[in-house]
Amino acid sequence: MRKTTGILPYYTEINDFLASIPWPERTTNPDFYCLRLKPIEGGQMPVYRPPFKRSFYFFALLFNSGEIKVEYGEQTIQDADSYLVFHSPNLVYSFTHNNALEGYVVYFKPDAFSFFKPGFHRQFTLFDPHRTNLFKFDHGMFRQLAPHFESVFAAYEHSEKDAHLEARLKLLGLLCHLQSCVLESKQNEVPTGRPELLLRDFLQLIENNYIHKRSIKEYAALLSVTPNYLSRSVKQVSGRNALTFITERLVSEAKSLVRYTDMEISTIAYQLDFSDPANFGKFFKKHTKFSPSAFRSQHKGLN
Repeated sequence: MRKTTGILPYYTEINDFLASIPWPERTTNPDFYCLRLKPIEGGQMPVYRPPFKRSFYFFALLFNSGEIKVEYGEQTIQDADSYLVFHSPNLVYSFTHNNALEGYVVYFKPDAFSFFKPGFHRQFTLFDPHRTNLFKFDHGMFRQLAPHFESVFAAYEHSEKDAHLEARLKLLGLLCHLQSCVLESKQNEVPTGRPELLLRDFLQLIENNYIHKRSIKEYAALLSVTPNYLSRSVKQVSGRNALTFITERLVSEAKSLVRYTDMEISTIAYQLDFSDPANFGKFFKKHTKFSPSAFRSQHKGLN
C-alpha cells in the first residue's frame, strides 16, 4: 500500500508503486518482480517523478535507445549509453528523464532473501542505505553484463507463478559477481582523506533528508561532528559554503515540482515542508528570481 509520511508518498507494496508509474503489468509475487523495460511511446517527452520513498530495493541495468537525460539528486547523466543503478529502501528519490530507456529492472523486498542472509547493506555494499549508487559505462559493458541478467530473467519468466526461487538464487549470484567487479575496480582508486569522506557523507545525507532538515547543526549531529568542523571541512574540499549544498538541493526539487507537475503551489510548499505557501514563495523567488507561478508560466511551453 501507499502510506503518507507528511505528504511524501511512501510505497510499501511493489504493485502500488507500479500503478503509480504507471506500468500496466503487476507481480504475482509481492516480494519479487523482474521487469523488462522498453521505451514508452512518445519517449522523448520529459518524465518527472516528484519525491517519494519505497520500502523495497530497486536494481537495474539500463541503456538508452535515443537522447536521454537522467537526474537523481544532484547528479545528472546526459545521453548515457548504459548504466547500473542500485537503490536501497527508504531513500528519498526523484528523477527527470526522457523515457527512452531499455533494459532490466528488479524490485524486491528483504523478505525475498530472508533464506540467505539478513541485511543486504552488509552483504552487498552496492546497496548503500544513504544514497543511490549509479555506475555509467559504454555499451560494450552492457553487452557483457546482459547475459547474466538474461539468466535471471529467463528463470523468472519460465517459472510458474510461484516464489521464483531459481530466479532469486541466480540474482544472488549476479549480485556477488557485480560486487566483486566493483571492489576490484576500487582497488586502483586514490585513498580519500577525512575531509573528502565527510563531504561525501554530507552530500549523501542531504539527498535523503533535504526535505525535513535544513541546518548545518542537524547534519553535523547525524555525522557525529561539530557544526564548525563540518563547515570547515566542506569549505576546504569544495570551496563552497556547506549551507549552499542544502539550499541548492531544495531549490532543484522545488523547480522540478513547479515546472513538471500540475500541483497547486500551496501543495508543493507543504510537500517540501514549508510552514506556508508565502514562505515558500519568498524562498523560491530569492533563489530563482521568479515567483513559482511566473516560473511555471515561463517554462510551460518547454516541457
